Amino acid sequence: MLIGPMRPVLQWLAPGGSRAPLSILIYHRVLPEPDPLLTGDPDAATFRWQMQLVARLFNVLPLSDAVRRLQDGTLPSRAACITFDDGYADNHEVALPILREQGLPATFFVATGFLDGGMMFNDRVLESIRRMPSGELDLEHIGLGMRSIDGLDERKALIKEVIQSVKYLERGEREEKVEQLTAQCPQALPDDLMMTTAQLKGLAAAGMEIGGHTHSHPILARLTDDQARAEIHQGKEALESILGQPVMMFAYPNGKPGSDYLPKHAAMVRECGFDAAVSTTWGVSTPHTDRYQLARFTPWDATPGRFGLRLARNLLKRHHPD
Repeated sequence: MLIGPMRPVLQWLAPGGSRAPLSILIYHRVLPEPDPLLTGDPDAATFRWQMQLVARLFNVLPLSDAVRRLQDGTLPSRAACITFDDGYADNHEVALPILREQGLPATFFVATGFLDGGMMFNDRVLESIRRMPSGELDLEHIGLGMRSIDGLDERKALIKEVIQSVKYLERGEREEKVEQLTAQCPQALPDDLMMTTAQLKGLAAAGMEIGGHTHSHPILARLTDDQARAEIHQGKEALESILGQPVMMFAYPNGKPGSDYLPKHAAMVRECGFDAAVSTTWGVSTPHTDRYQLARFTPWDATPGRFGLRLARNLLKRHHPD
């Protein structure tokens, strides 16, 4: 795994103290087994060696502690955090045992509107197309015409195209189009993809940090100010009610500055009482980074060597949003 040669490199790229950068990793799902339609999400075996490598190369901290120490200039060298977005049930069932095995803390950003049987629009698209019979599929209502789904590659490409075509639509229009798609599916969709309230409490009881991720995971930049503020606040309030403890970290849905959220939304997050927020901009954060727009990244590489090199290369990009 190149552990020996990489440690001095990382020590040089990520010193401690006032010059320390903070690496924050993003995950969404950790699958029990590989899924040909979800190649961007690691399975349990892959996630285990990734966490083993991270544990050996980095000093992993809870996000709230890392943010405080980043601001204070007291981060250790090779500082990193592990985060998960959305609130999938496999975070508790698959990822949590591996994190505990390696002694690693993590922060889980949960969209509260999908707890206890909910399903995000992108998963409804994917699981519907997964279950469609081979042949022609009518997508005129989405503006994509008739499409063939005879093979795996065609299904994967179509899932991506449909998600991108509806992602930035007004929420009501998007829901209508996705509902028309799911109505064509001859099989029932799963109702256990997202966490239950009990699983959410289980993460917190295991010492994991829970963060806000809005209520229904909207694109904040597409909402009115009142709607955006309500989404941010409602998610925080629901989590605090369930957990009986403050929720101080926040992740922007989708998380790209300028397209998914705007500076005014960072101000709303602060006004709602969060201590810090994370985006999906690649790079590392420094003491000069706005703590309400911290950088995060996902190393996609499938081998330990390339994964480690990606972690090191990401340290070269310091994130300083305007």
